[in-house]
Amino acid sequence: MKIQLSEHFSYKKLIRFTIPTIIMMIFTSIYGIVDGIFISNYIGSEAFAAVNLIVPVLMILGTIGFMVGTGGSALVSKTLGEGEKEKANEYFSMLNYFLVVVGSILTIMGFIFIRPISKLLGAKGDILEYCVMYGRILLIALVPFLLQNNFQSFFIVAEKPQMGLKISVITGIINMVLDYLFIYFFKMGVCGAAFATVISQVVGGIIPLVYFMCKNDTPLRIIKTKFNKKALIQTCINGSSEMLTNVSMSLVNILYNMQLMKFAGSNGVVAYGVIMYISFIFSGTYIGYSIGSAPTISYHYGADNKEELKNLLKKSMVLLTITSLIMTIIAQISANLLASIFVSYDYNLLQMTTNAIRIFSISFIISGFNIFTSSFFTALNNGVVSAIISFVRTLVFQLIMILVLPNLFGINGIWFAVVVAELLALIVSIILLIKNKKNYEYA
Repeated sequence: MKIQLSEHFSYKKLIRFTIPTIIMMIFTSIYGIVDGIFISNYIGSEAFAAVNLIVPVLMILGTIGFMVGTGGSALVSKTLGEGEKEKANEYFSMLNYFLVVVGSILTIMGFIFIRPISKLLGAKGDILEYCVMYGRILLIALVPFLLQNNFQSFFIVAEKPQMGLKISVITGIINMVLDYLFIYFFKMGVCGAAFATVISQVVGGIIPLVYFMCKNDTPLRIIKTKFNKKALIQTCINGSSEMLTNVSMSLVNILYNMQLMKFAGSNGVVAYGVIMYISFIFSGTYIGYSIGSAPTISYHYGADNKEELKNLLKKSMVLLTITSLIMTIIAQISANLLASIFVSYDYNLLQMTTNAIRIFSISFIISGFNIFTSSFFTALNNGVVSAIISFVRTLVFQLIMILVLPNLFGINGIWFAVVVAELLALIVSIILLIKNKKNYEYA
């Protein structure tokens, strides 16, 4: 039975409504991991290091899609809650047109500047050429990639989270099959890995675009509309925390790699790359839940249903507590197994990576609360508070810890940096939840 945004959510309904988005995020992470496995095991550690160096730059560009998706879905859901369906569709359409234009501009700029950016990151020799080659090929699909990130949120607003999941499964399978064919069978190397990703992103962006352009049974459809500066600014403010989170994570990843090159050499960069692939799955669960529940929060906020806001916040905190404990235990138990999938060919690297995963994964018990709290304020159309949480969590505290802790504890200090940063961010999240509860009456 279809669950609508306007319903009262029990634990069962909340789980049923968000589970497709959670699975979608986990599955997206898994096919990203398959990329890493093929590159590391069949192309080599230099190619793997190169991809890990340049991917954060490409992710910074991709964050615009997340910003518009999360910020725009909050605005559109609120507008639907206020009973203005036509205006909601005008906002929805305008935001998609905006992404196409911005994505096209960024693609051109990316082609021009990818080489100097790679050099700035410290890439040299073969690693530099791998960075430029991989980056330029992925830039071909930047517009569909932005749309894919955007539609992840809007499928939930359209009350079609299962469709978002199906498209992610389709694109994931395409990516994994093409990875095998291009890298293992046709021996296309880094080019093969890049083209596999490009084709999957094109499919993931175009299918939902066509769906929403045609007549459908959802509240949303792409129509002719005019540029609305106010709505775009509100969207950017609402989604600024999500964009800031992703940009900050990419910048922090770059700093991690620089510090690791200093303290552990290229092996450290490879170990961190493994951690990032693995953490995508665990954090993807929290992100999926946050994205999946956000439209329900926005809808009831727009409908001025304060009792349901209280209900959604309370149940979310309970579910996150249980999930975070389970996730942390799983990560600790499976650390060696996860590391061996990527680097079983090098004993010393395997030991370093296993130790890194065990330390880094302690953060999973905390990070879910911070991710959800930031998303919660985005859903309430309070981009400022959401951005503050994201800013201190993903940039300020991590930057400080990455620079300070290694000087005290060596390489283990680098792995502990995210744990301390998440703990400090949790304090900020709690303070802001308490400070704003009277304004929104969610507690």
